[in-house]
Amino acid sequence: MPTFNLGGAETRTARLMNAFGPRVHHTILPTLAGQLAAQKLLDPAVPVEFPDAPCRFKGPSLPVRLWDIGRYLRRGNFDLVLTYNWGSIEVAMANRLFGRLPLVHHEDGFGPEEATATLPRRNHFRRLALPGAHAVVACSRLIERIALNDWGQPRSRVRFIPNGVNVGPFDTPPPPDAIPGFVKKPGDLVVGTLAGLRDVKNLPRLVRAFAAATRGRTDCWLIIGGQGPEEERIKAEAAAHGISDRLVMPGYLTNPARYVGLFDVYAISSDTEQFPISLVEAMAARLPAACTNVGDISQIIADENAPFVVPATDEAAFATALSTLLSDADLRARIGRANRARVEAEFTQDVMVDTYARLYAEASGRAF
Repeated sequence: MPTFNLGGAETRTARLMNAFGPRVHHTILPTLAGQLAAQKLLDPAVPVEFPDAPCRFKGPSLPVRLWDIGRYLRRGNFDLVLTYNWGSIEVAMANRLFGRLPLVHHEDGFGPEEATATLPRRNHFRRLALPGAHAVVACSRLIERIALNDWGQPRSRVRFIPNGVNVGPFDTPPPPDAIPGFVKKPGDLVVGTLAGLRDVKNLPRLVRAFAAATRGRTDCWLIIGGQGPEEERIKAEAAAHGISDRLVMPGYLTNPARYVGLFDVYAISSDTEQFPISLVEAMAARLPAACTNVGDISQIIADENAPFVVPATDEAAFATALSTLLSDADLRARIGRANRARVEAEFTQDVMVDTYARLYAEASGRAF
């Protein structure tokens, strides 16, 4: 069963592809350079190809691009087209006008230009393009509301499907050297985060808050896993605040279950999020979290963790949240247990996979 997936093999998509197995063949085109890092997560048994763009995503005019994309879709013999976020919205439009294939559009978040409000021009384009989709998937309640209100989508087309994780692997304690460039010693405390090193993640904010929260301490470490254009800026901020010797940046790491258990506190410092799967992974590992109150974060974490979700603009409160959690092992353990129970009740990978399988089967008329 061929699928056409435009947007890149992001973490959730890779997990779905692995779950669907060798019966489903995938063609994946990234809309931005460097979007294929998560293909490292794919099972080698999954039939997938990453061709060079066979149609023009950039060209002299929008009508030419739409025609070219639509022609490719028609010739591709795809059972289902999957598109992701604003970067692929022209494919949704081309499919509505020329392709006429079953299509499911997914929205996971916004760039910095829409961190605080959606753009009217983009809203209008989505209103025109998305009626050609069988469904619009929102990974967060915030995106669900935006799809219904700003994009004018009918209730029947919008589906809320939260991210889920496989909790079992997080029960195995990682070895102290599981993170490259770092060995955790008895008595060490680690604040960790996993994120693309992009400006919307505002990781310099995390550096400053960590520095304030651990002033005068030598037993606390900050680990920022990921890759992206903000790496040098983060290192410069660490140097300016005197914590370069306590900052570890191991780059992009696969399989968080192998090392997230080395963290004592998970942190999210973003200006914008929707439903961060890394937070759910940390919760599965029984970690407390200090987070900025963006997207659905306050609805994801357990009630016991709620006092440590702070306004994104209140850096002092963020530092206090980190300091409080680092100073109380019993508090960390109690919140961690509550977070794990929340994941088991609401955000398991089995439920996520089953929900997507039913939706894709409904859209394509083929069993997943």
